[in-house]
Amino acid sequence: MTGPWSSYSDLFLIGLALTSVALLGLPLFFAPLAWARLLRWPQPEERRLTVYLGRCLGAVICVLAAFALVAAGDPALQPFFFQIVMANFGLMVAVHAWGAFRRIQPWTETAETFVWLGLLVLALLCYPATV
Repeated sequence: MTGPWSSYSDLFLIGLALTSVALLGLPLFFAPLAWARLLRWPQPEERRLTVYLGRCLGAVICVLAAFALVAAGDPALQPFFFQIVMANFGLMVAVHAWGAFRRIQPWTETAETFVWLGLLVLALLCYPATV
């Protein structure tokens, strides 16, 4: 399977990496509770676990973003990395849709469901040709 915009697969990965680091990775790594407040999550009384998990997630996002840049420069790696990205987007749609269904998240997270769905569609459209 090759997406109709496969010639932009490297640009997709570069854009994804930079956006992910700026909007998710670094804010979660350095200030997870401020990030949560911005998205309208209630602040927990006991914060240590929340900060720890937020910082861990931020670190994982930063690592994935770094490897997205590596994959952007190596067409042989791109199909594998796109599969990781698309699995992540699909699971993020499921997580956010489930939270919306159960009404356990702020409206901002429910709206985010459509962002993840849009990213999944865009990834499919930019899926690289196999080398």
